[in-house]
Amino acid sequence: MSTVQNTAETKTVGSPPSGLSEFWFYFSRNKGAVIGLFVFLIILFVAVFAPFVAPHNPSAQNRELLLMPTIFQEGGSWGHILGTDAVGRDILSRLIYGARFSLFIGLVVVTLSVVSGVLIGLVAGYFRGKVDTFIMRIMDIILAFPSLLLALVLVAVLGPGLVNAMIAISLVNQPHFVRLTRAAVMTEKSKDYVVGSKVAGAGTMRLMFLTILPNCLAPLIVQATLAFSAAILDAAALGFLGMGAQPPTPEWGTMLAEAREFIQRAWWVVTFPGLAILITVLAINLMGDGLRDALDPKLKRS
Repeated sequence: MSTVQNTAETKTVGSPPSGLSEFWFYFSRNKGAVIGLFVFLIILFVAVFAPFVAPHNPSAQNRELLLMPTIFQEGGSWGHILGTDAVGRDILSRLIYGARFSLFIGLVVVTLSVVSGVLIGLVAGYFRGKVDTFIMRIMDIILAFPSLLLALVLVAVLGPGLVNAMIAISLVNQPHFVRLTRAAVMTEKSKDYVVGSKVAGAGTMRLMFLTILPNCLAPLIVQATLAFSAAILDAAALGFLGMGAQPPTPEWGTMLAEAREFIQRAWWVVTFPGLAILITVLAINLMGDGLRDALDPKLKRS
């Protein structure tokens, strides 16, 4: 009886770690990724609970408090910690609601880019031949243009606005997912487990979506994280150029555009939206590095 009990205890102690615990082990080894995750969770919390966190209505104007300085300067007020803009709107409240818009833009853009890019890349990598050649030449043409310039052209065709900006940015980011998925599918397609499934009678759709695609997800997750930060940057750039979110929407790029003429008179109007973009994008990129470390088998072996 004691032998059986000892054997059971040995199995329990020597049992392999779960997938989640293994992922967190490798992810947490990258301290920058942990810091990025912590900062991102704070931004996400602020964005989700913006109506409860923001001290003021982001669109409410107060003509008596135009360009009020921050609380750290003479003339500041605790009622407007980060000051007000040119029409008396609270900057802190607009930044908090801007986080909601920026994260929403990133989520929509990444979702559209991933879904369309993975489907197209899966078809190109699995069927090859003329279909693959046709798809990849189109992707090469898209990649030949600077991403921001192409997004500007698409928004100019579709019309200025937040929805059209998200569609344009997703189309610009799509080729990266197509190429990555195609390369992963081509690598996995020749492996024994795929050949075995095909010999066992698995159909084309089952092979593509249930056999091959799950084994291609690791690099796609990392790319999606990087595309998330790129989408926030592109949306802010389009908003700054007047082709994205339109005033009075509290979007960080639009806030920068509205504050251009006050750079010398009121530095806080420009500085804080820029810092919000910088901190958010940096946090997401640090998370992407941690995801790469946790999901890449080669890095795990090293």
